[in-house]
Amino acid sequence: MKMDNRLVSLVFGVLMLGGSLARVVKVSPGPLVRVEGQPVSIRCDVTEYSGPREQDFEWMVSRAASGGRLKIISTFDAGYSHKSLSKRVASGDIDVARIEDNEVELKIAEVKPLDAGFYWVSPLAPPPVVPEGSEVTLSCNVTRELTHPTYLSVTWSVKRGAASEDILIFGPQGDVATGAKYARRYADGGIRLVPGRNGQFELVISKVTTSDEGLYECNGTEWTHENGGKWIKIVESKREMGAVAVTPTGQSLSVTASSSSPPLLSPGETLTLLCSVAADNMAVLAMEVAWLAGGRDIVAMDRSGVVISNTSSGGAPGKRAAASLERTGAGEYRLALRGVTGEDAGPYACRVRAFIEKGGRSSGGGARWHMVAEKTSGPVTVKVAQSKPSFTVTLEAALNPEATAEPTELACHVTNITHLPLGGRLGVTWEHTTLPGIGNDPQTSNPIGSLDGHGNLLPGAMYSDRLKAGVMTLTRVQPHTFKLRFLRTQEIDMGQYLCSVSSWSVSGQGDMVNTAVHQSSQLAVRWDTKHPTLNVVAKRVREASVGGATFEMSCTVATGNLGEAGYSVLVQSQDSLEGNVRTIMTLSPDNVLQHGGATDPNRRDGLVLTKSGPAEFRFRLAGVQLSDRGFYWCDITAWTKQQAGQAWTRATSAESNKVKIDFQENGGSNVCVCPPVHTLFNRVSDHLSTFPYVKTFTHLGSVQLKAKCWWKYLLILVRFVNNVAFITI
Repeated sequence: MKMDNRLVSLVFGVLMLGGSLARVVKVSPGPLVRVEGQPVSIRCDVTEYSGPREQDFEWMVSRAASGGRLKIISTFDAGYSHKSLSKRVASGDIDVARIEDNEVELKIAEVKPLDAGFYWVSPLAPPPVVPEGSEVTLSCNVTRELTHPTYLSVTWSVKRGAASEDILIFGPQGDVATGAKYARRYADGGIRLVPGRNGQFELVISKVTTSDEGLYECNGTEWTHENGGKWIKIVESKREMGAVAVTPTGQSLSVTASSSSPPLLSPGETLTLLCSVAADNMAVLAMEVAWLAGGRDIVAMDRSGVVISNTSSGGAPGKRAAASLERTGAGEYRLALRGVTGEDAGPYACRVRAFIEKGGRSSGGGARWHMVAEKTSGPVTVKVAQSKPSFTVTLEAALNPEATAEPTELACHVTNITHLPLGGRLGVTWEHTTLPGIGNDPQTSNPIGSLDGHGNLLPGAMYSDRLKAGVMTLTRVQPHTFKLRFLRTQEIDMGQYLCSVSSWSVSGQGDMVNTAVHQSSQLAVRWDTKHPTLNVVAKRVREASVGGATFEMSCTVATGNLGEAGYSVLVQSQDSLEGNVRTIMTLSPDNVLQHGGATDPNRRDGLVLTKSGPAEFRFRLAGVQLSDRGFYWCDITAWTKQQAGQAWTRATSAESNKVKIDFQENGGSNVCVCPPVHTLFNRVSDHLSTFPYVKTFTHLGSVQLKAKCWWKYLLILVRFVNNVAFITI
C-alpha cells in the first residue's frame, strides 16, 4: 500500500487592533510544515496588559495573507466557530487549551490540506472599567507610507447600540472639530485630543459619567489637496479601540447613620447623630448632606458647606429643638439637636447627594455640576421619654349587609382613654383588605380615608370618588365614636376592615402633634353573593286579525337580586322560527328611542315603543300588512349605576316569549285597504311606466295591496293623468 503524504504549510500571525492598552502578544515562530494527519500545536501568550488576570483569545485562519478570515475557536465564546469548522471543534479535532492565565495553545489533532494557510490570534481586550468622575485615556496609532504629499485626519467616535456619534475630528489641516453633543465639553476642557509621536493620538476624557459608556472607535483617513481647494479622500481605516465601562458612583457610595447619644433621652438633653459617607471616587465628588426626621428635612449642608436649617414641624424655623450640622472630617458629618422634646422622637436618616463638576462655568459664573448619585442611610430611632396617651379601639358592624347593594355601617369605638392632655383630639384612619379572588390585588391593604386631628377628611386614592359623591361617608358621631357607612355596598367591598385611632396634642408652639396610634382588630364583612336574575313575559294586548289593524304587545319585567335598575329594550321579529332576526325598535335605559335597520322609513309614524310602567314596556304597530306577519318579542337588558353620574353597567339580560301576528288577507271581500291619497300619488308617479300591467297594482313600492282593489287605483291613475287636483276613494 502506498500512502500519499501531503505537506501542509501553516503561517502564524498576531492580529492586534488599535486600543487603549499597550499589550505584548507572542506566538510560536513560523512557518510550520506538517504531513497530513499529523498533530499541530500553536502557542500564544500576552504580557504587559491590564485588566483581569485571565485573558481570552480568538483564533482565525485565512487561505491567503490578505484573504478573508474564518473563525476557528474562542476561549470566551462557545458559538464563535465558523460553520465549516464547528463539527471539528465539537468533536475535539480542533481544540484550545489554557496553559496559563495569559497563555493558550491551539491544537489540531489531525491536520488536513484544508488547514494550510495563515493563522491569526487576537487577545480579547477587556473593556476598561473606571469609577465615575475619573479620567480615561484611549490611544490610537495612525501611520501611512509617505510616497506623495498627503494629509491625515483622525476621528474619534463612540457607538452605543446601533447608533454612532462623532466626538472629535482632528485634521486634515490641523484643526479640531467636535460632535454636536461634545462642543461645550471640549470647550470646557472635559475632552482633549493629544497628538504624539509616530502617529500616536490620545483621546482624554476627564470626569467621566455613565453617559460616557460605549464602544469607542478610531477612524484614520488619508487625504490629498487639489489646486482648486478640494479635499480628496485617498484611503480610510477604522478600528474599534474597545468598550469603556463606568462604575456608577451609586454602586460604591455608602451612607451610614449612627447615634452617640443614650438610647433614651430625657427632655432638654442634646441628641448627637453621625453620618459617615464613603465612595471609591471621593476625591472628585462634592457632597450635599441632609438630615431627615420622619422623612422631612430638618437641616442640610450644600456643596459649598453652607448650612440651611428647617427645624419646624410646620415648615418655619424655631419650633423644634435647635439643630446644627458640621463636617468633622473626610466623609463625616455630625448633627446636634439641643433641648429635645417629645416632638423630636422618631426615625432619623442621613441623605447624601453626590455631584461631579462638569468643568467650565455657567452663564452666571458658577461651575456646572452633575448629580451622579443619591443615597439615604438606614433609620436611627431616637426615643425621648414621655407619657403617651393610652386607649382601646374596638370595631363592630352596626349594619351588616345580606346582599349586594344593601347599606353597610361600621362603628369604631374608643374607650379606656388615659393621659390625653387638655385640648387633645382623636383622629381615625380606615383600611380595607379585599377577599381573595375579588379585585385586582386582593391581598393589599388599601386606605379608605381618614379624619385628622382637625377633623379634616383625607380620602384614599381608591375611594376618593365615592367619598366625594356621598355614596360613602366617614363621620364622627360622638366624641369617641367614628362611623364608616356605605349607602350601596358592592361585592368588591367585602373583606377585612380595621380602624386606626390616633391621638393629637397641641405642642408648646401651637402645632397639632400625633402622640399615639392604636388599631382595632380586623372585622370581616361578607355575604352570600346572589347573581341578578331577569324574566321577561310578552303578551298580546291588541290582536291584528286583518290587514290595516293595529297590533299591540306588552313586555313585563320581573327581577331578582338586582335592586334599582334601568332597562334597555330591543323589539325584534322574524318571519318564521328559522328566519332571520330583525330589530324593529330600541329604547335605551335613558329612554332614547331609535328605529332598527329593518324598519321602513315610510312607516315609522305607525311604530310606537314606550315605557308604560316601572317594569313594563308597550310596542304598537299600526296598519299591519301581509309583510308584517311573523313572530315578535322583547330582548331586555338590565343596567345598574353604583352612584349618580356614573355610566350604566350591564347586569343581566333576557328574551321574552314570542307573540305571533297571523292573518290570511287584508280584510273582507268588500274592503280594500289603501294608503293615504298623498302616498298613492307618490307611488303612481314613481311607477307610471309599469301601470299597463294590472299585476303591478298589487305592489306599489313597499305597500302590499289586494288585487281586487286594482279598479280603485285605476281611477286614481285616470284622475292623475287628467290633472285632477282632489281625489276621493
